[in-house]
Amino acid sequence: MAELPSKVHLHSHPICLMLRGPSVYEDENQRTWLQLLMETGGVLQVRLRQEGIPSGYISLTTSPLTSITMWTLHPCGQYVDTMCRFWRIVHHVKENGVEEMILELKEHS
Repeated sequence: MAELPSKVHLHSHPICLMLRGPSVYEDENQRTWLQLLMETGGVLQVRLRQEGIPSGYISLTTSPLTSITMWTLHPCGQYVDTMCRFWRIVHHVKENGVEEMILELKEHS
């Protein structure tokens, strides 16, 4: 019997990601996502990994260094942050049961 693929590309994205603590976001379904900022060849990217984090472990204060407090999925299929910048979805996959999404800041947004 053939094995099912362990990596699946997803086309249904969270509608809204709101800041809940330092580097922790929550979507409209109360799923938590951990954030990692990356710079690849001068392009700012954000890696979001869906992880179950009990609410008691999330600090109620936010980091003063956090500038993005929310992303909203725009009808064009990109995210818009609270500073009105557009982020394209580089990939959104589920691998071995864990969702991961990489967003990339669009130039001139």
